[in-house]
Amino acid sequence: MAASSFSIAGLLRGLAGLLGGLLAASSARAVTLPEDSAEAMLHVYKGGGLTAAGPAFLVRKSVADKVSLTGSVYVDAVSSASIDVVTSASPYKETRTEVSVGGDYVYRDSQITLSLSNSKEPDYQVNSMSADIANEVFGGMTTVSLGYTRSSDKVGQKGTPGWFDSVKHWQYRLGLTQILTPRWIASLNYEVIADDGYLGSPYRVARVFGAAIPERLPRTRSSRAVKLRAVGDLGSRDAMRAEYRYFWDTWAIKAHTVEAGYSRYFGEQWLADAYVRLYKQDAALFYSDNAQGETLYVTRNRQLGTFNSLGLGAKLAYTWKRVPGKYEIKANGAYELVRFKYSDFTDVRTGGLYSMSANVLQLYLTATF
Repeated sequence: MAASSFSIAGLLRGLAGLLGGLLAASSARAVTLPEDSAEAMLHVYKGGGLTAAGPAFLVRKSVADKVSLTGSVYVDAVSSASIDVVTSASPYKETRTEVSVGGDYVYRDSQITLSLSNSKEPDYQVNSMSADIANEVFGGMTTVSLGYTRSSDKVGQKGTPGWFDSVKHWQYRLGLTQILTPRWIASLNYEVIADDGYLGSPYRVARVFGAAIPERLPRTRSSRAVKLRAVGDLGSRDAMRAEYRYFWDTWAIKAHTVEAGYSRYFGEQWLADAYVRLYKQDAALFYSDNAQGETLYVTRNRQLGTFNSLGLGAKLAYTWKRVPGKYEIKANGAYELVRFKYSDFTDVRTGGLYSMSANVLQLYLTATF
């Protein structure tokens, strides 16, 4: 490629300067890059006949005090005999692998993050890119962030050579974080997502007058979500947090999420965290457990139906070794139990409304250096 006066660094500086100029209130304090770190994790999800487990690795390294580069690998070995599978298809096993690379660039009070990722499984492939910029203003008391993600997916069907489709996703993010007092911080985030393409599953069936037919979904969808979060230091080596998220879309789905958590240090090495999360969702316009008439769109995807869930989780972190200014090694564990209850999805094996529990376990080591 011929030499050019245009460069990525110049573009990033321009974006940072533009945002800083628009806000017109930047401080003299510079943003710092994340610490160099390495992480290794084992994750396990089991519930409703679905098991997904595998390792994940992440490495972050800074360059010249202005750029921090990251690379990660995430692997899922999936085996499924879920309610959808056992009532309309055969149990299956497959592996999904996701590889991501990214970088953070700091310029004055702004941090710009760019990332690329690729996810592959036998019948689905995702390529995505993300760009985010965060700018501190008013002496570092306020942070404004903007973000954008573009994803392009390829959908296939195992056992049907030549069958494929595609879907594209666009996500736009806007965030505001405010230091309220020396002990309290609050954030407000808003996102818009637009989807276009094949948004269903080639394996899922719907029921019309009791007969199984392939589901039919619209090829476009727009959704929005707003989340308010507050975190406070209680003053005796403990803290609490609370958040509320509201979601709505053009399929008439509306969802509410409420979460509250509490964290506490025990000595110098242990940090414990516990939380509870409540979720409630209304059904899509064209969802039906057993439609009593032919319509243009119809689905029996329980994730588009009416349901609620209760999640109870706990995390524990142990600082194994620490040398101030040099490195720190931590061992972490997290467990969550989630109970799902569906209001309009029947288990055709029993005739009753379906419910399920899921267990999520994460064990990981983190090291900063």
